[in-house]
Amino acid sequence: MKDKRYRTLIKTISWRVTGTVDTFLVSYLITGKVGMAASISGVEVFTKLFLYYWHERLWNRIKLGKEKPKEPEYII
Repeated sequence: MKDKRYRTLIKTISWRVTGTVDTFLVSYLITGKVGMAASISGVEVFTKLFLYYWHERLWNRIKLGKEKPKEPEYII
């Protein structure tokens, strides 16, 4: 079963929100500066949005670990 493109897009956005919050917190803990942490997070949010989206689309084409849907059994 393939994911539709909008599902991939929604997953991409939700994952990036989570990832960007994490990047902000780690950057703040390392630098101690909110502005620096926001700058780092602001850049990585866009690069990783594109990387994740295309990564998901590629994996959607790979058959490894996928099962074909079973045909329904009809009893006559």
